[in-house]
Amino acid sequence: MAMEVTQILLNAQSVDGSVRKHAEESLKQFQEQNLSAFLLSLSNELVSNEKPVDSRKLAGLVLKNALDAKEQHRKSELAQRWLSLDIAVKAQVKACLLQTLASPVPDARSTASQVIAKIAGIELPQKQWPELIGSLLSNIHQLQPHVKQATLETLGYLCEEVSPQVVDQDQVNKILTAVVQGMNASEGSSDVRLAATRALYNALGFAQANFSNDMERDYIMRVVCEATLSQEVKIRQSAFECLVAISSTYYDKLASYMQDIFTITAKAVKEDEEPVALQAIEFWSSICDEEIDILDEYGGEFTADSDIPCYYFIKQALPALVPMLLETLLKQEEDQDQDEGAWNLAMAGGTCLGLVARTVGDDIVPLVMPFIEENITRPNWRQREAATYAFGSILEGPSPDKLTPIVHVALSFMLTALMNDPNNHVKDTTAWTLGRIFEFLHGSTVETPIITPENCQQILTVLLQSMKDVPNVAEKACGALYFLAQGYEDVGAASPLSPFYQNIIEALLTVTRREDAGESRLRTAAYETLNEIVRCSTDETAPIVMQLVPVIMMELHQTLEAQKLSSDEREKQNELQGLLCGCLQVIIQKLGAAETTKYGFMQYTDQIMDLFLRVFACRNATVHEEAMLAIGALAYATGTNFLKYMQGFYPYLEMGLQNFEEYQVCAITVGVVGDLCRALEDKILPFCDGIMTQLLKDLSSNQLHRSVKPPIFSCFGDIALAIGENFEKYLIYAMPMLQSAAELSAHAVADDDDILEYTNQLRNGILEAYSGILQGFKSSPKTQLLMPYAYHILQFIDTLYSEKDMDDAVMKTAIGVLGDLADTLGSHVGPLINQSVSSKGFLEECLSSDDGLIKESADWAKLAISRAVSG
Repeated sequence: MAMEVTQILLNAQSVDGSVRKHAEESLKQFQEQNLSAFLLSLSNELVSNEKPVDSRKLAGLVLKNALDAKEQHRKSELAQRWLSLDIAVKAQVKACLLQTLASPVPDARSTASQVIAKIAGIELPQKQWPELIGSLLSNIHQLQPHVKQATLETLGYLCEEVSPQVVDQDQVNKILTAVVQGMNASEGSSDVRLAATRALYNALGFAQANFSNDMERDYIMRVVCEATLSQEVKIRQSAFECLVAISSTYYDKLASYMQDIFTITAKAVKEDEEPVALQAIEFWSSICDEEIDILDEYGGEFTADSDIPCYYFIKQALPALVPMLLETLLKQEEDQDQDEGAWNLAMAGGTCLGLVARTVGDDIVPLVMPFIEENITRPNWRQREAATYAFGSILEGPSPDKLTPIVHVALSFMLTALMNDPNNHVKDTTAWTLGRIFEFLHGSTVETPIITPENCQQILTVLLQSMKDVPNVAEKACGALYFLAQGYEDVGAASPLSPFYQNIIEALLTVTRREDAGESRLRTAAYETLNEIVRCSTDETAPIVMQLVPVIMMELHQTLEAQKLSSDEREKQNELQGLLCGCLQVIIQKLGAAETTKYGFMQYTDQIMDLFLRVFACRNATVHEEAMLAIGALAYATGTNFLKYMQGFYPYLEMGLQNFEEYQVCAITVGVVGDLCRALEDKILPFCDGIMTQLLKDLSSNQLHRSVKPPIFSCFGDIALAIGENFEKYLIYAMPMLQSAAELSAHAVADDDDILEYTNQLRNGILEAYSGILQGFKSSPKTQLLMPYAYHILQFIDTLYSEKDMDDAVMKTAIGVLGDLADTLGSHVGPLINQSVSSKGFLEECLSSDDGLIKESADWAKLAISRAVSG
């Protein structure tokens, strides 16, 4: 088979499609028939220097894919499969991989590095392959630079794959020593230095203890700072990437190095090549992120013993940092406004300036205004654009008091520039800046209005005119109109936009139909703005929204009629259908919510539903999400009348609940089941067997993304509330699932914020299920059926209380469930409640909560408990 494997691997890269397909099939068959032989032949291919580079590279890649996958459940399956292989086979594969690190072929070495790290990620947590790190470190002393380089690359990948808890401190010290020595300027090979610098980037998470030791930290920081001055551009870039990572991981250890770091970043921004300069700016953006988080969390009130003090690095660097950033704004690229993915020095500088403004607030304004005043009217477009960009960047952070007087002066200047500036780039940035003015300095919370009856018409005239401009300028003008409208969302009856409402809607519809609306996200922006305009409509403008219904329906109808589309056209079609369904959703919510418009709107519901069902038949995930959300809104608006659509809609509902792959569709569909329960109440009963079967299947599946599971539990509660005691037949399936999920989530070990957040979502979903079931059975002769579960529900709440890691949402739902339990089961459950910790300590805690909603739930629960206990 050996010769054959080489040929198959080469054929799998053939330009001839049929040869390629046949080779892929052969590899798949070989893997399925004899995994051990398959892995051995691949590792032999990779290690053999006589084999062609292409077959070796692919052998490594196929080997890596046999060990790892993106989806979590597949990843664990492959890990289990590897662990269960014969020990001799694994030893042989690993020996080949380690040997490949000495290969003269760079591609083979690099692939082997990645595969070794993947195996380490599986084996080290299981206490297997303990000798790996030792044997890698012994390679570092080899004289051949390419072996050193490959070993450092492997150590870097290993640190990326394995969590720091798995490697003991002694080995961490040795890895860091090897890596930092490899970075030293005395290391002759630049390939080794680059591999070492990249490895340090991945190893920083392991260096907690080392960064707490002054001498070790000084040494690491000195080597990193020296590497930013290397002759090699890739090493300089990688060293700055390390500094960026250090700034967020070890912010509190940076004080004594900041002066030197400012000097080297300023030099890089001014003189170095763009990839290096971008990382140097990113360092300051990262420091801003850290300080914004700290100031947000502590509200700027620090005590001497505050555990994460803010060092105010940005405030201290301000006088030198701001001029450095303003200088970068003049380094625009000619067509960057046309390129959606553009990222360059000017954009990075502006983004960082925006973060600095959010970090220091008012202090930035006097440092930026002279630059704006000096450049805003210059004949060179670069200066005008840079001045406008600087102004737009500092609008979030400083107080309205500081900015409003400046904006009053600037506004009419900006409107004139948007109409008359000869340069598109300047117009693009001007429209963006107007959007930022409306986003941050306009709305019901701002004391001094920027927009007055006098200038409102001028602003709208300019924005509607700009929506006819080139796509990128028109898109920004739509964005500015979006924020202008949003500021009027809660003005009540009289909106200053009302007199212009018809013109605004017509202008936006015209934009959506432009030939070039596919460029610069223009069509999407126009629909997003149209949706916002609909949300802001008042009783006065409601008839205009009503006229919009047949227009949007007609457009959706036309997309469904289109025949024989190319794949490119089909993609555009799908995007348009998604936007139209989203627009209908907003219209349904608006018109269906008000008594004045609800009746008139009902004449369209049959046709709308018909269109949505045709959209489902197109089978595109994004469009399905939008159509599902719109149907949820329609069910809410039509209430029990939605029943007549259920027969036609149910197959698609079931399809959505079965859609594991596109789990967002599944999650939205679960939400729609909740909407249907609230709309149809007990009329949903005939469909509940199918829905419950599917939800229980979803919960049992290890393929479904975990984020869908909490909403499924809440959905049990929605169904029980809707059908009341008819939920009886589902209790024997739903309750054990809730119970085992409750036990898992109560004692979850939350290592990080993400896991804790998910655990709390899960707890909340379980509690919402209990709440719905208890309320659904209330005052039914069958309440006794719930008695067997009361002990477990109380135990769950007791455990949550003693774990002390609930968030406010869980706290509110948990105290509510305690009340529901007492309210539904009354005196039968009194003695059990009396024995539970929650009925005392937890209730007391909730009663004295600052959160009004928690306190309200607790007051009600207290009443229900006292009735149950005394009854």
